[in-house]
Amino acid sequence: MGRKEAILNKIQILITNHFSTPEEAFAFFDKDGDGKLAKKEIVKLLKQAEISGFIRGIVASKLIEGYDKDDDGFIDWEEFKFAIDEISDESK
Repeated sequence: MGRKEAILNKIQILITNHFSTPEEAFAFFDKDGDGKLAKKEIVKLLKQAEISGFIRGIVASKLIEGYDKDDDGFIDWEEFKFAIDEISDESK
């Protein structure tokens, strides 16, 4: 399993073990309630997923880069849902 797959697997485990739905997970990490996950909110998600502190910032930036379809620098609900669906598909 490559590094990317290992990180995505940890995120999936966090969401499935601690939240009833992806919507619940998104709402939990969207601390300011603006409907978007900022980099600092994604870093907190990665911390909860037990991603090493050394690489959390890099991984958060890469997640935004990879899933921020409207290039606003945030992950909104639709982008988050797309990412979760992709993570789920990769784990099958």
